[in-house]
Parts: sequence; structure tokens; C-alpha cells
Amino acid sequence: MGCCFSKRRKSEKEAKTEGEEQPKLYSWDQREKVDPKDYMFSGLKDETVGRLPGKVAGQQFVIQDCENCNIYIFDHSATITIDDCTNCILFLGPVKGSVFFRNCRDCKCTLACQQFRVRDCRKLEVFLCCATQPIIESSTNIKFGCFQWYYPELAAQFKDAGLSIFNNIWSHVHDFTPVSGELNWSILPESAVVQDYVPIPTAEEFKAVRISTEANRSIVPVSRGQRQKSSDESCLVVLFADDYATANARKLIDEMVGKGFFLVQTKEMSMKAEDAQRVFREKASDYFLLLNKGPVIALEFNGDGAVEGCHHIVNEIFNGTKMFVSEKKETASGDVDSFYNFAEIQMGI
Repeated sequence: MGCCFSKRRKSEKEAKTEGEEQPKLYSWDQREKVDPKDYMFSGLKDETVGRLPGKVAGQQFVIQDCENCNIYIFDHSATITIDDCTNCILFLGPVKGSVFFRNCRDCKCTLACQQFRVRDCRKLEVFLCCATQPIIESSTNIKFGCFQWYYPELAAQFKDAGLSIFNNIWSHVHDFTPVSGELNWSILPESAVVQDYVPIPTAEEFKAVRISTEANRSIVPVSRGQRQKSSDESCLVVLFADDYATANARKLIDEMVGKGFFLVQTKEMSMKAEDAQRVFREKASDYFLLLNKGPVIALEFNGDGAVEGCHHIVNEIFNGTKMFVSEKKETASGDVDSFYNFAEIQMGI
């Protein structure tokens, strides 16, 4: 009997010991280990490399010491730094934080990000979507154009990176180190075609990505930015949040551009009642309830007859959808200034 008891006590003790030896499992212990080398291109020469959709998934990425390379990141990431690269072509999918070029030269790029900064670089040509003011420092011959690119996964990647396709002030550049009598940056010609700078990759590994560089298919609306306006007449359109706001904005842009008008700038942001009062003036109360549904999308179109043309399209295609459209030519420029001055104050530009 004593022997049986002894065995039972022993097994209980062993069980207790075994239980003590097993470590507790925490959530961070269960995460997949990240190898930084999987998120880096370093020391490459004369190569075409990249990452397919889903292969970066919001991680940080580093590109450094590359020469004569074509680099394509078809996914969203946290931040990307590009250091000491020469004569490279780059496409960078949506970046939640910053893209920082340092000590690079003779590179051509298409990219989308929250913040864009260039330091100690020369001769970069960048087709950019940037939610905040692009910054250059100690750099020369930096040229900017508006982001133009499409593949099916790109819209979801913008959302995963927390970026709006309508928040793009690509040409509102700030130079931290200006030189008197010289301009360290400029805007690429409106005729510049992104395919001529950043061509679609032909390598077998990228053929599964269905890419288009046509301006009318670009996930980001192609805007004129700070280029000289073609007319004294502009028109402000503001679309209010609903399930179709983005699709309606894209449709309106296609229709207006198709009729020869120019998209100057776009913006997506939240507005309060007092903001509406400042922008929409006597009509503000018509939109108070709509403002509670989410951010608005604002579009500025330019060209002779823009106000009349916009009203015609809105009445013909979007009848029943409530939008703000500048009433008449004489007050339309004031509408544009009121909205975008408010937007700049909100963003601290």
C-alpha cells in the first residue's frame, strides 16, 4: 500500500515539476520572426529585383549601395530608406511613413508615401504621391511629377498604409537649403510619360502583377499641381462621404478631363460645421448633417467654362447625389481659395 502511495506521490510531483518548467506563452512570442535581410536590397549591381504583393506587408524596407538596378516593391511598407544608390529605377508601393533618399544620384522613381525627404542627392526624377509637403535638403536637379501607376492590389495597399489617393501635394515642395538665384528643384513637363522614366518590369517574376502606367487608369488622380493654370476660371466640387464617394469622384474627374478641363488639385479631409461655414458660407447649413458621415473629397477643375461644364455633368450623371459645386464663374475662385486655405491650415503647411 505504501508502495502504491509512493508511486502516486511521485507522479504528482513529476507532473507539478513538468508544469513549472513550461514557460508562459505571450503574444509577442508567437509572432513570426522577421529577418531584416528579407526587407533589404544592398550592394546590388546591374540587377532587376523586387517584392510581389503581400511579401512586405507593412514592414520597414532598406535599399542601399545599389548601382544600375531596377527595383520594384509591389506592396505597402512602414518606411523606406534609399542610401548611396546610383542610376537606379525604383517603384515603391504605398509607404505609411517616410521615404528618405540620401546621397543618391541619377535615379528615376515612382512612389507614394506620407512623408518624402531628399538629402545630399542630385538628379532625381520622381513621380510622387505625398500626403505632406515634400522636403529637399542640400540637393540639386530634383524633378517632380504626379504619381501615375495601377495594379489591382494597389487600392487596398493604399488603405493598409493609411493613405488617401486624394491627398497628394506632390508639387508643393519645400527646399531647406535654397541657393540665391538658383532653383534646386523643378516640375517635370506635363507631357512627361511615367513609362519613359520607370518602365513596367519585363522580368518573368513580375509578370503576374497586372500593371498599367496609363494616366487615366492611375489609382491616384493625375493633377496639375503648382503648374501654371490654363485659365482664370476654376470650379470647386466637394463630394460628401458615402459608399460611392470615391467612385463618383473618379467618374467626375474622367468626365471633366475628357471634356478638356484640367484637374488642378484634390483633397480628402474631415470638416466641422464651423469649417463649412467658412467655406460654403450661406449654403453651409445644407451640408451640416452630411459632414458627420465622414471626410469630404474636394476637387479643383480649371479651364474656360469649367463651372458651367461641371454643373452640366453633375446634373446629367449624378442627379440626386448631393454635392457642393461652385455656383458661378465670378465666385468660383473664392470657393477654391476658401477650401484650400482651410485645408492648408488644418495640415499646417
